[in-house]
Amino acid sequence: MTGTDTDVGKTVVTACLTAAALAEVERVAVYKPAQTGVRPDEPGDVDTVAALLGHPDRLTVAEGVRLGPAMAPVDAALEAGGEAAVEALPGLRWHLDRIAALAAEHGMVLVEGAGGLLVQLTADGATIADLALATQAPLAVVTRPDLGTLNHTELTLEAAARRGVRPGPLVIGSWPARPTAVHRSNELRLRELAREHGYAWGGAVPAHLGAAAREDLHRAAAGLTGVVPGRHDHEVIHP
Repeated sequence: MTGTDTDVGKTVVTACLTAAALAEVERVAVYKPAQTGVRPDEPGDVDTVAALLGHPDRLTVAEGVRLGPAMAPVDAALEAGGEAAVEALPGLRWHLDRIAALAAEHGMVLVEGAGGLLVQLTADGATIADLALATQAPLAVVTRPDLGTLNHTELTLEAAARRGVRPGPLVIGSWPARPTAVHRSNELRLRELAREHGYAWGGAVPAHLGAAAREDLHRAAAGLTGVVPGRHDHEVIHP
């Protein structure tokens, strides 16, 4: 799971895909390799996913590393503890082992990246793209409907394709209650980009969903069942 930018609704989409996965398999895990911008006693993104879904017993959430500064992981480590903290960041193999351990006990593991596709997670520059390649997992991309999204989305999809990352669903993460002509035009073009790059069209998740009733989130998730990574045979939209 990656986003084309920050604050595109990636965590809420992760919650929707998790709910859809729980409708298909017995146990699901959500793993975030690097959580930044929260204190040790604050909930992180995976905790938000669990809370949005009502903390179901069949869901496991886990973090790799937590860093206080609200920055990209390597920069957050540098800000928090200097070069020594950067060198102490877990490497790609460590994250892969964590994911493998979760996969051994769960029917599906969803991995939510930090920031965009090429944000560095480790001291040697491994990214969420490298995780997707190493696990051979399809990539879910969350984008926004606003001006500029077409360029950001095209760059992300092209970068993933050049690296050989398997396409999953493309989802608009925060659809406004009152869409403008720009939003509707971008939605049509994003559908085309999804088709051109082999991504399933996952539709648009309403902007209010993170603060909405849990039933609303599950209704949105029901439409995403067909585009859970690895199970993307349908096109759906929920503007």
